[in-house]
Amino acid sequence: MRDHQPNVEILSEQVLLTTAIFTIREARLRYRTYDADRSLSDDWSRPVTLVNADRGDSVAAVVVDTARGEIVLVEQFRFPTLGHGSGWLVELVAGMVDADEAPETAVRREIREEIGYDVRVLERISTFHLSPGGSSERVTLFYAEIDDSLRVGAGGGRADEAENIARRVVPLGDLSALLDGGTIQDAKTLAGLLWLHRKRSRS
Repeated sequence: MRDHQPNVEILSEQVLLTTAIFTIREARLRYRTYDADRSLSDDWSRPVTLVNADRGDSVAAVVVDTARGEIVLVEQFRFPTLGHGSGWLVELVAGMVDADEAPETAVRREIREEIGYDVRVLERISTFHLSPGGSSERVTLFYAEIDDSLRVGAGGGRADEAENIARRVVPLGDLSALLDGGTIQDAKTLAGLLWLHRKRSRS
């Protein structure tokens, strides 16, 4: 497979907007096209203008309280979803990776901040793009185990970041019903819970 960099030519690039969450970049570029065998050819596409919402990388965790037999989720207000429902989503514990921070460090921090636990077991599941058509954000998904002995705080998020987060628990036996019920509207949460369902089915 060709290295992707020689197959893309950036003709121009500019920052359209910088906010507390995103940097919006616009690029004029062209890229190699596929040949009849669906392999990258020596031909180029016409120049196109594309936009990237650059947010950095994030982490999320499928958290299981093994002593209680519960999946630990969180619920919080998400403004961009307001036009499609109440605005409150049930999700995995998640957050952004700070500069020069390892994903494992970030996810442990987020678990402490959002639900108030240290972690007994932490396993990396996968890293994937959330919305590759418009954003460079990648999420690294983890599986984490907790129990009452690891409780270190109240959770609820960081007040200085205007977070207001409620802890929600689901019995492991209700996982199939949760997935089938249409309650989960968040992509990373669906991915994580489907992974957990597959893991439990193989046990």
